[in-house]
Amino acid sequence: MAVKPSKADKKIAYDAKLCQLLDEYTQILIAAADNVGSNQLQNIRKGLRGDSVVLMGKNTMMKRSVRMHAEKTGNQAFLNLIPLLQGNVGLIFTKGDLKEVSEEVAKYKVGAPARVGLVAPIDVVVPPGNTGLDPSQTSFFQVLNIPTKINKGTVEIITPVELIKKGEKVGSSEAALLAKLGIRPFSYGLVVLSVYDNGSVFSPEVLDLTEEDLIQKFATGVSMVTALSLAISYPTLAAAPHMFINAYKNVLSVAVATEYSFPQADKVKEYLADPSKFAVAVAAVATDAGAAPAAAAVAAEEKKPEPEEESDDDMGFSLFD
Repeated sequence: MAVKPSKADKKIAYDAKLCQLLDEYTQILIAAADNVGSNQLQNIRKGLRGDSVVLMGKNTMMKRSVRMHAEKTGNQAFLNLIPLLQGNVGLIFTKGDLKEVSEEVAKYKVGAPARVGLVAPIDVVVPPGNTGLDPSQTSFFQVLNIPTKINKGTVEIITPVELIKKGEKVGSSEAALLAKLGIRPFSYGLVVLSVYDNGSVFSPEVLDLTEEDLIQKFATGVSMVTALSLAISYPTLAAAPHMFINAYKNVLSVAVATEYSFPQADKVKEYLADPSKFAVAVAAVATDAGAAPAAAAVAAEEKKPEPEEESDDDMGFSLFD
């Protein structure tokens, strides 16, 4: 007969497993496991098998193992996990793409009935239509102020009704009605709360950012740095082109207002002395700009194949019929 391991042996084995995973994986998803059953959790483990490992356990035990492992290895980054271990949570260790793993976890959600006393995670709306219940069941609808009518010997709901609001507790009447209607309004699964990546902790919303979002945010940051540099006259790589242009404008203004000149200012002075030259230059540029699309259109037209002549057979009749 196999010897059943004691609680102390289980704690030692759990500590060794958690420390091994911390050394092997640098990416961890912290996920809430409220209302997740054992069968559902097993399916999630199967779906993530290959590059991810799901580890559940008591928060006190996980915090103790993480703290001791950080002291043993000298890696203080592990301590960033401790504040995240609150509530009914589990750890998903992965070597794959964080966004793909998070999306895979979200697939394993199952419908659940509305149980009495449960806090509704979403709004519950009863749709209109025939319920299939006999007229003796109208008392349920009357208690909840749901407008109904009798249609072909069954109760029919006239308008959609918001039965339970998000954050409210499910009452006995609401639970009984939803059970009679066969409505399972809630769905539960592992919900990613935080992401740990090489010591950095961030919100899972960051995983939804695309390359375009990152480029836009980077461009916004560069523009803010540029504006600040120009405002305080502090040279930076982002502000240098604008500083050179502004300096050129200042020197050009001095050259125009005085007798001093330099090669880049000579043409501007020439235009100011004879504005008609400037008008001619602008017209020439506009002509060149309009000529390019026109030339392209002509070239495209020349490349078009000439239509083939239709034969008598293609026209559907013969000239000799």
